[in-house]
Amino acid sequence: MTNMTRRTRNLLVAFGMLAALALPMAAAAQGMPPPPVTVATVTQTRLAPTISVPGTVISREDSRLAAEVEGRLTWVAEVGTTVAAGDPVARIDDKQLKLQQAENRGLVAREQARLTFLVPEVERLRRLAAQDNLAKSQLEQTISDLGVARSDVVVAQARLEQTEDLLARTSIQAPFDGTVTERLQNIGERVNTGQQIVRLVSAGELEIVARAPLQAVHFLDVGGDVAMHNDYRAATGKVRAIVPFGNPESHMFEVRIDVDPQEWIVGESVRVSVPTAEPQEVTAVPRD
Repeated sequence: MTNMTRRTRNLLVAFGMLAALALPMAAAAQGMPPPPVTVATVTQTRLAPTISVPGTVISREDSRLAAEVEGRLTWVAEVGTTVAAGDPVARIDDKQLKLQQAENRGLVAREQARLTFLVPEVERLRRLAAQDNLAKSQLEQTISDLGVARSDVVVAQARLEQTEDLLARTSIQAPFDGTVTERLQNIGERVNTGQQIVRLVSAGELEIVARAPLQAVHFLDVGGDVAMHNDYRAATGKVRAIVPFGNPESHMFEVRIDVDPQEWIVGESVRVSVPTAEPQEVTAVPRD
């Protein structure tokens, strides 16, 4: 260390001591109580250098629910509506499907009646054929008709079930507990299969998605703690997942961090402290 550097350091120390002494003296001269002074203990701890990277609070359950049948919307839940899993969030006009359901029920009943007639008829004709009172071809034709009738019942029942399944899909139901955050279609509009109707977001399963430089991937572990903060709060979260595949353009990788849903809101911006080297034993004092 040069003499000039040593003198500069001594002057800074002396200036700091004079300032510390001057504050209580000035306060006493003005009749004010001396400012509070606290003492911090120097400790030995393991710390790693970090960088602050941007992140965003998202929900792991964030879905845009779509129509599964064509038709006209008769009702859509309002934005802000909170629903439980299984509750409807939209309904599509079901009049035509109900008519088709009634028709298919009639077909099932008709084919079942035909089958009910043919079963004992085949038995009756067999008894007659055993007594040589019936042509063999007539018995064979009736047995064939019985087989066709059994198949027709199965087909009619399948068509009825298909119609009832489509009918059930006219009510778009929430797959999880959540809140409607967007209405993508309105009442009265006609929608096609696959067209998005509402956006449903759960506030109970939150995480932070952040992107960090590739060189930091070796110093993060799944289950490890990372610090994060924004203008409103600071907290610690656990790394849920690391996606160790870098973007060739940004040279960044993705990190997913579990957070307490009671403390954070979907869409919040945060800063995440990501280590850039292995922790080392250092002497530390509180920064404040």
